[in-house]
Amino acid sequence: MKALKLLLAIGAVAAGPVYADCSAPKAPETIPDGATAALADMMAAQKAVRAYNDEVKAYTDCLRLEQNNALAAAGDKVTPEERQRIEKEQTSKNNAAVDQAQAVTTRFNEQIKIFKARPKTG
Repeated sequence: MKALKLLLAIGAVAAGPVYADCSAPKAPETIPDGATAALADMMAAQKAVRAYNDEVKAYTDCLRLEQNNALAAAGDKVTPEERQRIEKEQTSKNNAAVDQAQAVTTRFNEQIKIFKARPKTG
């Protein structure tokens, strides 16, 4: 009976909780070229990058909740190896999302610098 409970707990952890649906957000498709973009395009991109960063924050919060729920579902029956696997998987997803968000923000900031350095006309 104990073996069956342990297998059920491990199966629940391995399958992941049905109620946690952490979907990685999609990065903005384009960042305007600061050398040629209109102010309106740069402002729209700024809003898109901010929204994307907010979505990444929500995603990483979801991942944390998903991890906590998976470990709670397994209870004290989770092995150290299984705990490490769950934590490693969630950390990997988290780091990938944060790295991508940082790359998008860096690209946008580079284009902002270029935009601001353009000669003023008019």
